[in-house]
Amino acid sequence: MNKKIRTNAVDHLFDAILSLKDKEECYIFFEDLCTVNELLSLSQRFEVAAMLRNRKTYLEIADKTGASTATISRVNRSLNYGNDGYEMVFGRMEKKESGE
Repeated sequence: MNKKIRTNAVDHLFDAILSLKDKEECYIFFEDLCTVNELLSLSQRFEVAAMLRNRKTYLEIADKTGASTATISRVNRSLNYGNDGYEMVFGRMEKKESGE
């Protein structure tokens, strides 16, 4: 993990996020925390990651999400060479969806 992001301020933010109880609380908090464009950018990257994981092409992903090839490439690099954060979350989401 990048040591530059491990700060008290980031810890404090993550503690706040972990205190949220449901999706509605997430909407309330993130609408206050982020601009609309920041939140849409984060959700776009997450969609790109899901589509890459499902073996969609860059063209399919760009068409569906509006993401640039640079964004798609950056997300792909994180999927392949990152800290496996996407895989951790996708795995948990799949378990939840399957009722495990």
